[in-house]
Amino acid sequence: MGGRKALVSALKRTADLLEVLGEEGGFRANAYRGAARSLEGLTTELPELAARDFRGISKVGPGIAAELTKYVRSGVFEPLAEIEAQIPPGVLTLFRVRGLGPKKIRALWDAGVVSLQTLWEAAHDGRLAGLKGFGAKSASALSDAAEFALASQERQFMNVGQSFGARLSGWLEGLEPRPAGELRRGLETVGTLRLTVTGTAQQVTAALAGKLENLEAVPGKPLVTGHLEGLAVEVGYAEAEARGAIDLTFGGGPEYRNRVRARATELGMNLSGRGLKRGDTRLQTPTEADALRELGLEYIPPEYRENEHLALGLDSGGLGLNVAGLPAEGDLITVHHLRGLLHTHSTWSDGAASIAEMATEAGRLDFAGDGQSYLGTGDHSGAAHYANGLDASRLRQQLKEVRELQRAGLPLIAGAEVDILDDGSLDYPDELLAELDYVVASVHSGFTLSSERQTERLIRAASHPLITILGHPTGRLLLRRPGYPLDLEAVLAACEANGTVVEINASPYRLDVDWRFALRWRDRLTFAINTDAHSPGGLQDVGSGVTVARKAALTPAQIVNTLTRAEMLEFVRKQRATRSPATGEQAVEEQTTGS
Repeated sequence: MGGRKALVSALKRTADLLEVLGEEGGFRANAYRGAARSLEGLTTELPELAARDFRGISKVGPGIAAELTKYVRSGVFEPLAEIEAQIPPGVLTLFRVRGLGPKKIRALWDAGVVSLQTLWEAAHDGRLAGLKGFGAKSASALSDAAEFALASQERQFMNVGQSFGARLSGWLEGLEPRPAGELRRGLETVGTLRLTVTGTAQQVTAALAGKLENLEAVPGKPLVTGHLEGLAVEVGYAEAEARGAIDLTFGGGPEYRNRVRARATELGMNLSGRGLKRGDTRLQTPTEADALRELGLEYIPPEYRENEHLALGLDSGGLGLNVAGLPAEGDLITVHHLRGLLHTHSTWSDGAASIAEMATEAGRLDFAGDGQSYLGTGDHSGAAHYANGLDASRLRQQLKEVRELQRAGLPLIAGAEVDILDDGSLDYPDELLAELDYVVASVHSGFTLSSERQTERLIRAASHPLITILGHPTGRLLLRRPGYPLDLEAVLAACEANGTVVEINASPYRLDVDWRFALRWRDRLTFAINTDAHSPGGLQDVGSGVTVARKAALTPAQIVNTLTRAEMLEFVRKQRATRSPATGEQAVEEQTTGS
């Protein structure tokens, strides 16, 4: 079923769908939202909550507690299943469209817009612009958003793919299940969930019977397919002596597989999911390393098996399978290198837990295992009024609380996520920014600026003498909206020139900056893997950010939050000392005029 996050998600979705159905008064929807917020703010793990049947939790009444207890035992949240059955499946897909909430989705449903395709059509034929509450401008924006949603509707977020992969592995226990395909390579979204096992089609289908939809063994191929909650699943199976060959063929992107097979052909062999053969003789390849040795190829970390990596190195045969110049798998960043959990939110703005609760959870997680974990606060600034952003007066009050908590022994550094305004200036005055231990600057509005203005805006912000980290640089939301238009290369060049750290936002819904850009700039920039956590549970999202960093071939030395708290404070001090107040204006001038 998943952990506490799955419960929170089910509660929120139930509330949304009640609004779509037009529940009178909204009482049930508010009750489910309140319960979701309470669960988000807890640090207690799911088994303990379930053991006490969810009793004693604020805003979780006896009825919802009983429903959650059933959910844990059965894997089905009955209120959600009941409500979903009352809404056409196509209407449910409208939640993927940026700019649509429950009330607007209900209005569209009433108007006969019941799917992503019909939304796109209504936006193009003028019907949408004529609907009350929409208009021409809204129709144009929703047309683009619907097109984006249509292109991505068959994919799922990385964390969902990982969760589904864990469920599949549990069902296939005993057949040595291993992740393959996009899941193994750590792509930011997953279109097909692939695993490999040691076994037969009969064993796989028996293990998955009743658990996957459309379950079938593919004739002529060592493959069982199906769907898990709408996500395509492929399970490759092999005998023990051929397991390495199927791991190799399932373990890379299409170009990598083509090149490896070309290598086999060059050597008079044939590589497929059924094994590595020389003529009619199948070679013994129980592991991937055995298959690679037979082919005379280097082992490439799964994260590197993409076109972007293969373009970096060519072997003597011209196949591009050496990935020259990138660190070995054992040298890449891991979660256990991280100490600082930066860019986090609390109840001061739109978070679900207090600063003390967030800091306590950071200390408990202690990913590095050396007792030096710390939390960097990062609540929204005043311009983010929708997120209860802090004006200057409230930030000073928060700073006072942070300093008191620091004196009490909590491992904290004081920061803020400061809005980058339309002209590239920051939402707090410099004298207040200077009081913070570090500063994250991010864009949360003005997405429709031209590429030129957006680029100038971010260059100016990235060049500000008091900014530490440029937050989620493109503003994308995976599967929901693309990033705003800008020249990201020019912005990253400004970060390089000013020593500004670039964020890899670890929220599974962002994963921004994209690994492809981080890979290209890995030798020129310093990065931060930031959680953007709005609850204690969100701190664990840092693992998704680490996956992105590994695809970008980053090592611990290139990640600023591997530093201890004292080292981080010294990093910021030196960063500020190398800049002058005029730096930002000079950078904008140079980047936009080419001087």
